[in-house]
Formats: sequence, C-alpha cells, structure tokens
Amino acid sequence: MSGAEARRAAADLLFLSLEKRRTLDQAMAESTPFSDLDGSDRAFARAIASAALRELGRIDRALAPLLSRPLQAASPAIRALLRVGAVQLWRMDVPEHAAVSETVEAAKDWPDARSGGAFLNAVLRRAAAERPDLDALPVTAIWPDWLTAAFEDSLGPEGAARLAAAQLAEPGIYLTAKTNAAAVAEVISGELLPNGSVRAPGGPVEALAEYGSGDWWVQDPAAALPARLLMACASGNPSKSGMVMDKSGEDMNRSSEVTAIDLCAAPGGKTLQLCAAGLKVTAVDRSKPRLKRLEENLARTGLSAEIIAADAETWRPAAPADLLLLDAPCSALGTLRRHPEGAFIKRPEDIARFPDVQYRLLKAATEMVRPGGTILYCVCTPLKAEGLDVVERAIAEGLVTRLPVTPEEAAGFADCITDHGDVLTLPASGASHDAFFMSRLSPSA
Repeated sequence: MSGAEARRAAADLLFLSLEKRRTLDQAMAESTPFSDLDGSDRAFARAIASAALRELGRIDRALAPLLSRPLQAASPAIRALLRVGAVQLWRMDVPEHAAVSETVEAAKDWPDARSGGAFLNAVLRRAAAERPDLDALPVTAIWPDWLTAAFEDSLGPEGAARLAAAQLAEPGIYLTAKTNAAAVAEVISGELLPNGSVRAPGGPVEALAEYGSGDWWVQDPAAALPARLLMACASGNPSKSGMVMDKSGEDMNRSSEVTAIDLCAAPGGKTLQLCAAGLKVTAVDRSKPRLKRLEENLARTGLSAEIIAADAETWRPAAPADLLLLDAPCSALGTLRRHPEGAFIKRPEDIARFPDVQYRLLKAATEMVRPGGTILYCVCTPLKAEGLDVVERAIAEGLVTRLPVTPEEAAGFADCITDHGDVLTLPASGASHDAFFMSRLSPSA
C-alpha cells in the first residue's frame, strides 16, 4: 500500500465531512478509499483527517497567504488535499518530501483533483518553506467565526478559549463501571478518578483487559455525572459500587423499586448507570436503530430495562416516576474535542431549532414525574440558549423549581457548579472531559 493511498483516503474523509456534512465516523463508514486501507495505513489516514479537523480554522487561515485566490475558490478535492498536506507539515512532523510528494501523488488518483496537481505541488512546497506559527493565531480561530462568537456570548472570551484549548488535545478513553470502579481500574491498569470514572490507558478500547465482559462501558466523565446527581438527590449519595444509598449510607432495599425514566435514552450509557444502581428503569427514545444499540448494551452488561420506542413529547408513563433523566437533543457542541468536525458541519440555523424542542421535552417531563420527584435536565453543549435559558424559561413559567447541586454531590466537578446551582462542565487546564450543562429540578406542585 503506497503512502499516496493513505493521503487520498484522508482527503476523502475531509471531503465527506466538510462538503457532505458527514461526521467523521460516518465518513469512515462511507469512504471507499478509506475502507480499502488496513492496519497502519488506515490508522494514519484517520490520524491525518482528525488532526486537520481538530485545528481546521487555523490551518485555513495559515493557508490563505500562500494562495493567489481564496481557498474556497479551489475545488473541494483540492481543498481537502491542501489541508491534508498542510497538517502533515505543520502539526504531524511528517518528513517534507513524503508530505508533499505523496499528497501530490494522491491527486493523480482522484479525477476531481487530477487537473490541480501542479497547483497543489506549488502551494505545499511553499507551505513547507514558509511554515507558519499556528500557535500565534488565537486558539478560538480553530472554529468558524460565527461559532466563536456564539461561544464567547455564552461563556465569555476566557471560557471560549478554554473550550478551544481542550479541543486541541487528543481525547482519552474513560469508562464507567457497572459495579466496582476500583476493581475495573486495577484490571485494565487504569486510573480511578474522583468522580468515579476510570481513565483507561492509551490504545484502542478493544485492547483493554476484559473487553466485552460487561463490567464497564465507555462514557465521558461529564456524561456520567447527570445520572449520579439524579440518584444523589433522590436517595442520598450513590455508593462507590454504584448502588443507591439512603441518607444513612445503607443500601436501599431493591424491592422498593425506585422508578426512573430515561428520556432520549439511546445509546444508553445513562440508562446503564441507572440500571446498575438497582432502579426500575424505563428507557424511551424515538429512534428504533439507536434503541437497538441500547438493547445490545443492556445484553452485554447483563442489565435490564423496559425499552419504549416513542416520541417523548407525547408519550406518558402508566404511573409517574420517582426520577427522570432528560438528555435532550442538542447541538452537541460540547463534544468537539471528540468530534471536531461538528464545528464545520453545523450551521447557525441548525442550532437555532433546538431550544424550542428542548423546552417542549422538559415540559413533557414534568408530566411524567410524581410530586416531589426529581428531573435532571442535561445537554452536551455549553450554549446558554440550549441550557440555562431553557431551564430559566421553565422556572419562569412555573413548571419547575431548581434543586441546587452541592459540591459534595459533584465529586471531581465541584468547581463547575454555577451560581444558580446548576453544573457546567467547562474544561479547565489539565481537565479532559466534554462540556455538559445540567440542572436538577423538581416539578412544581
């Protein structure tokens, strides 16, 4: 397999993501040049595409002075190859000859790029000779201007910069244990974190000890927090083993059947947490294919829940639940460290549609919980319009009251508690987790 084929595959991944608005995972599943690779060539192609997407805005800014016309004037195929070549030169320490010659060679195998080979060669040679200082550009320049403005409006310039800096770091793998997190950490040679998550060692998740055992599942530390906060409010603090504890620290009687609903549940990480805690769980999602993944996850872990395919806005349980977790559909802009292509495949109009949907789901959730019960509303985005503003609207309209989170309940995230008593897991220096907003609520009487 030639180096040119790996570069061609990497460029195809960028083409599918940026021109066809596919996620990188979708692009890898659809790309024929990528599927034709195997082993280290496939890993290299993915690494090139991921590195380019992670810092795309800066790369495009640095390419602009090397071009006689705007980057957007080039064909999509040439744009993709320019980015592939530039990121190799500027961020991946690939030898200059290989980065330039193999990328130019890749254009010869792509009909849409073949006529631009000479132009590509000239620009990449100049990129090798006049290497820019990407770090001198603002860290928020990795995003489109409209997205930087949106983040700064919600988080302030410093908060937006923190979010961007987190995106530049390669994300790690984190696990949630079904029962004993300390034992899982020991078995996989991982690190038990203060919040109860386990940081896995480097390498593919499939290579971890006891992979497929059902003793753990992959879950970002911030994504694991909502279920823990929900259970902590209902019945004291969750035990280290994941069992729900009463306020004296004793295990709750499982026969008491604390009931919980997980709305928009698939693929099911939070459902698994609630089930592992001994709750009687109903998982609701409108997507049957995604619910299939939830069923597979339940089977793998040996856990059980009632699974319902329904629209959460109109579905209602036979009896009100004690607890409800609503991980509402959102822009997912808090997950850019793992899915950096999201910054470029989303548009402002895509994001604008979410707040009304989120509010309707939260309003529906208030009709599914008993008086005195608890709702945990969360979204994997730090934008105020999808988080705080939705909650404040529900409070203003008398639908819910806030149940503030305490530092003791948010181990590992105490500094993420807001003045309102909500949680915004904005990454700090050295932290590696997604940006979630979560608010704990009770339906108004």
